[in-house]
Amino acid sequence: MIQKVFNSEMKPNKEEKKEIIDFLFNHLENYGDPREDIEKAVGFSLREYTSLGGFILIAKDNINIIGAVVVNQTGMKDYIPENILVYIATHKKHRGKGIGKQLMKKSIELAKGNIALHVEPDNPARFLYEKIGFTSKYIEMRYKKEKQ
Repeated sequence: MIQKVFNSEMKPNKEEKKEIIDFLFNHLENYGDPREDIEKAVGFSLREYTSLGGFILIAKDNINIIGAVVVNQTGMKDYIPENILVYIATHKKHRGKGIGKQLMKKSIELAKGNIALHVEPDNPARFLYEKIGFTSKYIEMRYKKEKQ
């Protein structure tokens, strides 16, 4: 397995970026977001517009992406974790092989500061996060304003 990191200094080329977005869109499955939202998170991590940046970590076999992580910096040190793990996905044919765990550990190593993530209660990946050391201190609540 080959791991590669992208950030604002080491950006993916156009084809690599599309491959990352397509991979996440296809392999996040029920826990994913619209392609546009994934593209925004990727752009945020690469500082393609005003943002604090972050990084993208991918795992590949010799040819294809088999796992990907997107981490964005929050800039909120000391009261909210400095990073948010926005997306993590493993190729459906490669699940259960420890790829997600390796990506999580490498992401923790790469991130400067603490990391938060959101996970739905029924997502089986939740148990991996807990094994690695993530804890659930809060219940997240959101209020969505209607578009005007």
